[in-house]
Amino acid sequence: MNKIARVLLNYFVKGLLIVVPLGAACFLIYWAVAGIDKALNLSDLLWINPKTHKPIYIPGMGILSVLVFIFIAGFIVTTIITDPIKNWFNRWLNRLPLFKFLYSSIKDLTEAFVGEEKKFNEPVLVDMNGSKRIGFLTQHDLSMIGLPDEVAVYFPWSYSFAGQVVIVPADKVKPIDKSAAQIMKFVISGGVSGLE
Repeated sequence: MNKIARVLLNYFVKGLLIVVPLGAACFLIYWAVAGIDKALNLSDLLWINPKTHKPIYIPGMGILSVLVFIFIAGFIVTTIITDPIKNWFNRWLNRLPLFKFLYSSIKDLTEAFVGEEKKFNEPVLVDMNGSKRIGFLTQHDLSMIGLPDEVAVYFPWSYSFAGQVVIVPADKVKPIDKSAAQIMKFVISGGVSGLE
């Protein structure tokens, strides 16, 4: 009987290791998509059932409207908007301090992951007085702030997309010969995800 309990417990633990991460990932994706769809879905304001005169809610219209808006914005910025218009827009944003701060911070973070000039593409190993930390080199030259022999390294935190920037001597930084995506996955997982 004791042997059967151990076998059942073993099956349960192995099932748990499969189901919990899969379920949590699916739940988080569903929660994010449903939240965005509900917040941005205008179908119940635009369409009314002619028989009942009640609003018609169409699931997925919020996500669809966001995708269409993003594609249209990308098309306009790529084909229609010229540099003078972009410069005028940036000057206009500079007059709104709080909005400028939020907009530029979110824009920089977005560009760091999906822009043409991705910022987190140089994984490095930093010697921190005996212990070593994995990070991403974000600035090679800090002479503009009086630190000519120093570099900026971003250290993401495990199980989070937050992190911190640390200024370290350039000679303490060693490049890692792995892809940035592999290293980010390794760090975010707390070192649990193996490096291939």
